[in-house]
Amino acid sequence: MKLFTVLQNIWSIKELRQRILFTLALLLIYRVGTFVVLPGVVPAALAKNASNRSANDLLGLINVFTGGAFDNAAIFALGVMPYITASIIVQLLGFAVPYFQRLQTKEGESGRKRLNQITRMLTIAITLVQGGGYLQLVRSIPGAVSPDIPDGLFWFTNIIILTAGTIFCMWLGERITDKGVGNGISLIIQAGIIARLPQAFVFEFQKLFGDNKLLIFFVELALFFLIVMATILVIQGVRRIPIQFAKRMVGRSGGALPTASARDYLPLKVNSAGVMPIIFAQALMFLPATALQYMSGEDANTGRIHMFNDIYSFGYNALFFLLIVVFTYVYTALMINPQNYAEYLKRSNAFIPGVKPGEATSEYIDNIMTRITLPGAIFLGFIGILPSIAASLGVNQQFALFFGGTTLLIMVGVALDTLQVIESYLLTQKYDGLIKSGRIQGRSTSGVQVGQPQ
Repeated sequence: MKLFTVLQNIWSIKELRQRILFTLALLLIYRVGTFVVLPGVVPAALAKNASNRSANDLLGLINVFTGGAFDNAAIFALGVMPYITASIIVQLLGFAVPYFQRLQTKEGESGRKRLNQITRMLTIAITLVQGGGYLQLVRSIPGAVSPDIPDGLFWFTNIIILTAGTIFCMWLGERITDKGVGNGISLIIQAGIIARLPQAFVFEFQKLFGDNKLLIFFVELALFFLIVMATILVIQGVRRIPIQFAKRMVGRSGGALPTASARDYLPLKVNSAGVMPIIFAQALMFLPATALQYMSGEDANTGRIHMFNDIYSFGYNALFFLLIVVFTYVYTALMINPQNYAEYLKRSNAFIPGVKPGEATSEYIDNIMTRITLPGAIFLGFIGILPSIAASLGVNQQFALFFGGTTLLIMVGVALDTLQVIESYLLTQKYDGLIKSGRIQGRSTSGVQVGQPQ
């Protein structure tokens, strides 16, 4: 009954209702575009090639992120992935290049607009490069390109169409962010991932039902549910550092009285790095195999390349786990600066009880971040190798991709972000929230932020 009451409350808020319908309409447009095939491409040949490819390789993972558009050779085949790549590059430049640091921290709204322009231009450049590589991949598939279309025309028209498709997806994401619910780019990626989930469920059900192992299917669903719940707990997990604001004098100088000092807390997230360590580690694992294969011409199953391609091997999983843990610490160190916290507290006339302001506060926060990042890093590493563990235990490869990795973290993280926006609308209209106690926490909590009083 509470679920129907919440849905009724959501629908009764006019602005929220319009935003939800607007978001769904734009996501529907995106999904339609994933089935519009590029000119000169033969869909039957693409489908045959996709059926012979493992769902656990890099191309299969990209296809999941694009909702099947990659295998369909659709106009949205690259999706928003070039934009994500450009955003990561600009973000990393902000840590190393003074010009980008100044745009991020000191120039306010004008700096953010300039960064957005740089990101968009970089997106176009990346799309042109990736589009050329993608068209070369399509041409390498036997029978995938119609012989009736001239080679030059095929390249010229489709590189423009792929670039325009990525820019249009980026525009859809920005419109959803402005006039819809949640982060548009994240929702587009999530829409592509969720679109593949029902098919993965059906394949796994048919496989186990045909083998008279239907009970195992329900066990897998229960384990999947527990993994999702554990992921939510880690994403929402924070370490609250109590802080206290100094007493203020109220009244005239002669009869001024000290007011009671306010108490609050600094929320430090257990997983401040989000999904980025897995993305970096996965890219690093695939690049050596691809480079070695092209430079040496060796088969993918030979000694030097085998470890990077065989996701079931102990060596692959051990190295992948180690890279995720290392990148978690590196990315957290780049994103979270304890000195910023110390300066913020000093400017706010606040302090951590028992800790001296300034350098001591910075060291105290740094020590806590180091300790709480360890369990978060280990959990991310486990989530990263969980799909290969599930596949090695007999789970269908398509279904195994949803047991962990970037797909699960994106689904859970984006869902929490969107529900957080919806809950804020409910609370401002004085309705009950989506949960009985507490608040839904998304992934946006980062940097210097003071939470609500306890």
